Parts: sequence; C-alpha cells; structure tokens
Amino acid sequence: MLHTPDNPTFWWGNCLVLQGPPADERAARRWVDTFERELPGAEHRTCYVDGVHGTPADLEPFVALGFTAELSVVMTARAVHAPPRPEQLASYRPLATDDDWAQQVALSVVGEEVGHDLDFATRKAAADRVLVEGGHGRWFGAFVDDRLVSSMGLFSAGPGLARFQSVKTHPDHRGRGLAGTLTHVVARFGLDELAARTLVMVADPAYLAIRVYRSVGFRDTEVLLAAERRPPG
Repeated sequence: MLHTPDNPTFWWGNCLVLQGPPADERAARRWVDTFERELPGAEHRTCYVDGVHGTPADLEPFVALGFTAELSVVMTARAVHAPPRPEQLASYRPLATDDDWAQQVALSVVGEEVGHDLDFATRKAAADRVLVEGGHGRWFGAFVDDRLVSSMGLFSAGPGLARFQSVKTHPDHRGRGLAGTLTHVVARFGLDELAARTLVMVADPAYLAIRVYRSVGFRDTEVLLAAERRPPG
C-alpha cells in the first residue's frame, strides 16, 4: 500500500501496488477490500501492477468491478541529447520563491478536468517543495516573461536512479519545444548533480508527449499497468 496522508485526494499517492494482476474477479474483489480497509476514508480506488510486461486485458478482473484499465510506458535514459528544436526564448531554472511555487499550483490545474482541484494541487506542491528543500531533487520551470509555462520535477529514487515527476506545459504554449528543452535541462541536472546513472520517465503511449521524451534520448523499457475507479461525479 502506498499512502500519502497529507494529501488523501492524491489518487496515485494512495493506492495498492500489486506484484501481479489478479487471477479472477474474486481476487480483484479481495484487493478492493484490502484498499477499503487500509484507506477507509478514500472515495477513489486505484492500484498499480509492478511488472515488466502486460496489457490492459490483464486487468479485466478489475474492469468487471467497474474499474478503468490503463497502460503507461516506462522510459529510461542513461544519456541525453538536446531536442531537435530547442526553445531558446524561455528561461529555464529551478523553482525557488513563494511566487514560483504559487505559479506551479496554478499551472497544475490549468486545463484539467473537474476533480483535479485547487486543494489537491496546493497540497501536492507543498509536499514537492518539502522534498526539494530536503535535498532530494528539484522542480524546474520554463518561464516566459517571468510566467511559468512548463514544469517538471526530478527526484532521487534510489542509488543511481532518478525519476521525473508531473510534466506539465500550459495549453497555450504547447508545440513550441518547451517541454523537450526543459526535459533536456532537467535530465542533465539528474546525471550531473544527482549522480543518477538511470533516469526514469513514465508516459502515456497514446499522448504526443512521448515523442518529446524520445527526442532527447529516452527509450521504452517496461510497461506499467494501472486500474482506477473514480469517485462518484
């Protein structure tokens, strides 16, 4: 069980992590019971399957209980290069001030569906800032005229390993090369200053951003299966 008590509405910070998919609907029901026992106040139901291969069909026992099955691609890089179209008009730097972090909260909720609310974004940014100030990594932004328009974090995840967090670009600034340039900047920080030997990025295979990560040197390595049942409404 992964539990984030400071942010109970963080679905993927409060979830089950399974060694393999359930064999049948009865097994899935037992895992749902475990979730409800461990997180009695949660309205969502979420779980990851910790594996290397698989397809959403492996999660059919959860789907039968009203869950949605998802597959993400786990990408890794041991070296990176600049994207084919670097964006050089923005400034790229770590978030440092109260205003920077307030802009991170605002960026987090832009264009998101109902449910990705301000309280969640505020709690998430506060937790990320604590990690930054504790020396576990940094959160970087691309700024245009002092306005945060793209951001992502990178934190140590074990010896020689660092994982990217919550990549987001403002809808009005997509397609300019900001995310690719920022990914390269942040990856260099991970390799040079965090002493990471392997960088990890998780991406939606159906979303165009995956091409951005590939353009700076990330390669598909594993898959990550997840099942979620959202709160009513």
